[in-house]
Amino acid sequence: MEYRHKTSPSPRKFKVVASARKVLFTVFWDMEGVVHMGLLEQGQTVNSERYISTLQALKLRLRSVPRDKDSILQPDNARPHTSRQTQDALRQLELTTLPHPAYSPDLAPSDYYFVSPTQEVPEGPSL
Repeated sequence: MEYRHKTSPSPRKFKVVASARKVLFTVFWDMEGVVHMGLLEQGQTVNSERYISTLQALKLRLRSVPRDKDSILQPDNARPHTSRQTQDALRQLELTTLPHPAYSPDLAPSDYYFVSPTQEVPEGPSL
């Protein structure tokens, strides 16, 4: 129950619209631009198996695009990125990783590069 003066306007109730759903977008990029990207289907979550399949697709993409240097991944410390299955897959795919500092108070440089506070997120097609 809410207490308010009888002449006060009633509070607004916000409706959740279809466009307010979360969308998970995976992006791998380098200094030249986006290398690989993917969209997670509605209702699915990222687990080790899903992340490994993304890494396999990334490896195929890296083979098809000529590079001057080897690629280095810097995944964060999320469980799907640090699981034993994922670590085994990274070795099998021969993907080099750079450790991400745990509990870093700063943004990862890659987070700032992709969507900096001074940039506006471009609007795309609604899902």
